Amino acid sequence: MNILATSAGFAPDGRWGIRVGPVIRHALRLAQSPARPKLCLLATASGDDPASYARYYAALARDLPDVRVSHLALFPMPNVADVRAHLLDQDVIWVGGGSVANLLAVWRVHGLDSIMKEAWQAGVVLAGVSAGSLCWHAGGTTDSFGPDLRPVTDGLALLPFSNTPHYDSEAGRRPLYRGLVAAGTLPPGWATDDGVGLHFRGTELVEAVADRADAYAWRVERDSAVEAGARETQVVPRRLPDV
Repeated sequence: MNILATSAGFAPDGRWGIRVGPVIRHALRLAQSPARPKLCLLATASGDDPASYARYYAALARDLPDVRVSHLALFPMPNVADVRAHLLDQDVIWVGGGSVANLLAVWRVHGLDSIMKEAWQAGVVLAGVSAGSLCWHAGGTTDSFGPDLRPVTDGLALLPFSNTPHYDSEAGRRPLYRGLVAAGTLPPGWATDDGVGLHFRGTELVEAVADRADAYAWRVERDSAVEAGARETQVVPRRLPDV
């Protein structure tokens, strides 16, 4: 029962546009799968953007040709006949970024909230970036509703914590997140700087990992003894190899 919740994924590449980043490779290692693991891509949070899927497929075909890649699109209708069977047949499910609020709404319409829990319990590695990190948690901070960050409080809650990605690159994330935890709007949780991922086995944090230097994970807890009402504890991640 593994979840890899991250602020990382496909990495920029000057020649090809994107490449498969170390965090995605790590998700595949967590699956402890056969020589040709199955990886399903979900870009629900970006409205199943066809260009995104094309870039993902191209990068995976070039960098990890032994991975058997598929995708689950829900717009305008599911592209596979049996969504549940398809997801349960995977080794890794990778969820891309975008609007976590829209993702959660669409997933619930199609029953993916219960299917994802079943897949997780069956040993499929659940992983993703940004919205694909937030969705597994109880809630977090999001720009799903417009340019101003707001709380989202109806995540799948497979992990009973709150979560915030992009902690170091979006100035509004840190103060809003700390304020929401301090007020009790969100439960205590974890934040990740860009490039960092959190590996949970069950609901226990195993480790933080990173694809770059000088990036961290953060434990954020309510604490009335500090001025902000919430206490941060820095977690130094393990640096992943680049190949």
